[in-house]
Parts: sequence; C-alpha cells; structure tokens
Amino acid sequence: MKISHYVFAAAAGASLTLSLAPFDWWWIAIIAMAALAACLNTTTAKQGFMRAWCFGSASFATGVSWVYIAMHDFGETPAMLAVPMTAIFCIGLGLIPALFGYCYSRWIRDGIAGKTLGFAALWVIFEWLRGWIFTGFPWLYLGYGHLHTPMAGWSPVIGVYGLSFWVALSGAALALCLTAPAALKPYGYSTLAACLALFGLGFSLQKHEWTLAVDTPPLRIGAVQSNISQEKKWAYTQYWATLEQYDLASEELWPDSDLVIWPEAAIPALYHNALSYFDYIAERAQANNSALITGVPTRFKEDMYNSVMVISGGEGIYHKQRLVPFGEYVPLSHYIRGLIKFFDLPMSSFTRGGSDQGHLTVKGWQLAASICYEIAYPDLIADSARNSDLLFTISNDAWFGHSIGPDQHMQMAQMRALENGRELIRVTSTGITAIVDHRGNIRTRIPSFEAGNLKGIVHARSGTTPFTRYGSTPIIVLCFGLVIYAGFRRRPDQARSNTMTGV
Repeated sequence: MKISHYVFAAAAGASLTLSLAPFDWWWIAIIAMAALAACLNTTTAKQGFMRAWCFGSASFATGVSWVYIAMHDFGETPAMLAVPMTAIFCIGLGLIPALFGYCYSRWIRDGIAGKTLGFAALWVIFEWLRGWIFTGFPWLYLGYGHLHTPMAGWSPVIGVYGLSFWVALSGAALALCLTAPAALKPYGYSTLAACLALFGLGFSLQKHEWTLAVDTPPLRIGAVQSNISQEKKWAYTQYWATLEQYDLASEELWPDSDLVIWPEAAIPALYHNALSYFDYIAERAQANNSALITGVPTRFKEDMYNSVMVISGGEGIYHKQRLVPFGEYVPLSHYIRGLIKFFDLPMSSFTRGGSDQGHLTVKGWQLAASICYEIAYPDLIADSARNSDLLFTISNDAWFGHSIGPDQHMQMAQMRALENGRELIRVTSTGITAIVDHRGNIRTRIPSFEAGNLKGIVHARSGTTPFTRYGSTPIIVLCFGLVIYAGFRRRPDQARSNTMTGV
C-alpha cells in the first residue's frame, strides 16, 4: 500500500473544519470532498474503507477536539487518559465515513452517475445516519459552511442536508475534472456547471420571504449570561452566590423586558428544592409585568429531566429529548460508573423527554424550545417550529472551554433559524448569547466569557418554509433513490473487479 494516499486523505479530512465556524472558508469543503472522491475513485473496497477512515478520523480530530477539554478540564480525567479517550472517540466516529468509503467503492462508484450523484447522495445518507446512531452526533455537516453564501437561499427549501449534497456533488465533479480520463472530463464539467447554476439561483432564493412578520408588537427580550465557570457551577459553596447573581442581574432587566430568559440549568438544584427562591423571583417578575423562563433540572417520581420552564408570565415546561452521552446519561452505567470521574459528572442521569411536548406560552406567544445539543437536529427543530411564533434555545457551553465548539454550536442555531424562517433567541451561561433574525444573521450578542445582560426585540412570524413543512424527508428519500439508481447503473465487469482485496 502507498502510505501517501492515506496521509493525503487524512490531510483532506483535517482541512474540512476550516470550512465551518469560526473560520468559514466554505470553499475548502469542496476541495476536501474532491480530494476524497479522487482517493476513492481508483481503489478496492477495502482501500476505500481505510482511506475514508483516515479522512473521517482526521476531520473529527480537528473539528471536535474540544471533547478533550470536556474530559480533562471539567471531567477531571487525567491527560494521559483523556488524550487516548479523545482519540478513540474521533477514530470511532471515523468509522461512519469509513463505511461510506467501503459502500461507495464496492457498490456505487462505477459509471458517471455513481461518481457524481451516487457519491453525493451516499455521503448525505451517512451524515443523516450519524444523526441517529448511538443517539446521534450531528456535528460537522458540510452544509453549515454555507450559512452566509448564496447557497443559503436554498436552506429553507432543502435544509442543511441538501446543502451538504451540493457540496459533495461539487467536490465529486471537481475530482472528475481534475483526475478523470479525458473521456470522462466532459461529464465532470457539465456537473460542475450545474452546481454553479444552483449556486447562482441561490441569489434569487435569498430574496424570497417564505414567512411573514406578524403585525403585532415585538417582544422585548432580556437574557442573562452569568459566565459561571463549569468547575464552580455545581460546587455547593457557590450555590447562594449563584442565586444572588441571577437575582441582581435580572433587576435591571425586569422594567424593560416582556420576557427574561436564563440559560440551561441556571440554578444548580432540582426545581422542587429551590421552590422558595423561584417563588421570590416570580414575584419580582410579576411586579414588573415581566415573564421569566429558565433552565432547571426537574424530577417527576423516579425520573429526572433536563428541563426549561416558564416561572412567571405564562405556562409550560419542556424536557430535553436528545441527551448527550456521558454528559447527561451514561451508557452501560451499571458497568462503568465509578471507573473515572468523567463517568460520574453532576446531573448525568437524566431521562429523555417525550416527543409529543407542546410549546411554551408567554404573553400569548408560542415559543418552540430546545436545550443545548438539540439545536443540532434539523428535523427535531422543524417539528417544533410548526405553529410557533419564535424559536429559542438555552445552553451551557462552558463544557467547550475556549475552543471552536461555541462557534460551531452557534452556527447550527443560526441554520435552524434560516431553515424555518423564524427568529431565534439563544441564551447560554458563557456565550454565545444572541438574537438571530429569520435569515440566520446575528442581530445582537454578548461577548463570550463575560458576565452580562442582553437586551433586544424579536418579532413573531407566520407561515412555514418548505423545510419546516416537510423536514429532511424529501432530500433523504431522493438520496436513497439516487444511490439505488447509481447501483443499478454499475457496469458488471467493473463490479466484479471491485471484489478484489488489498489495502
């Protein structure tokens, strides 16, 4: 085997992170996918598996290296253990692109349809699967790099998976143009021209208003960013100081805010254990005709939930549905709890909320809630966006530390606002706390890692985008159809050659 091929694939995968926040060099993703396609277009199935594994593992190593910070800095895992655990995490995630590489090389690649449409469709299918396997890890999708390019005009129609399809197709076409035999190059040029046409059409779609502003007064928002470090958050000695900080920070917000929002698990105690404090805060809010929403852990019988609830000025409670492995629940907890401190983090035994939860209601507004990690799930947010006036999400991004994680998380929240044509409020403990308009642009924000208050207004919007109405179903069905089509278009002689082994 030629080691250089695997090094090249790993370098291409590592560069993929540069296409996403905070770098936003969107064109690098096309080059990276072109490099991957070139690596896979002349391989056996086993070689395709290994090269795509190198590509995927390297992309996760550069893109989600903040996992080390969560383990080491806040999970108190020794560096000598946190480093290999992070490596195993990235290498394990790399198996999903590796399976893509195997399937593409084994069953899809032969023929022009396979090298272009089949490549792009199969990549999106595996992105989609990654959002479900082991509760899902929907990070580093190719489409997020196009939040602020003309392709953003397509987002309310085809969502982030559709944008990922365009990136992968553009990369596959570029690979044909640069590396294919002369007889195949025209097909690469024509496919690339079609991708450029879609890019240009995005300019027109960006001007289209899929949803309309409701002719009602805007809602005045106040948000508290406490900037309480993760190591202090659950320390008992800091409990009363935390309560006082939120009380004092909200004092200046009550008179000018219709709604004040605190971040995820703002009060480090179960709701029923802090009832007297919440009664006091509710009186403060009601005295100013203001509403309050906060994240707070709750318990019902034997089940504990990561929740967000209306404390004053409305009604409703939402329990988080998509839980973070090891952070909010521990797989195989009976066997691994107690091995290292990372498996015994505070509040790591939550129960998953139901899928039929309604909106929170505040002053007649219908608010579609999500907590932290959930904002990364396109269809979960699309389901909740229906019949809502506004999206809002709360988070505790302190786990990311000073890494690229908060910027990636914010970019995903912005994409959800764009996909659904709804304004969005995002409130976090350490940043990024912001108000996002219905086109995915940040209207106002607080600097990260600073305690402060955000003030702004949001507008209700009516109507639905095609993505809100249908979700990712159309693009995923299309991708499965294209994969089947590409598989049937294979040439039997080449199909037989792909059964050869070798790495």
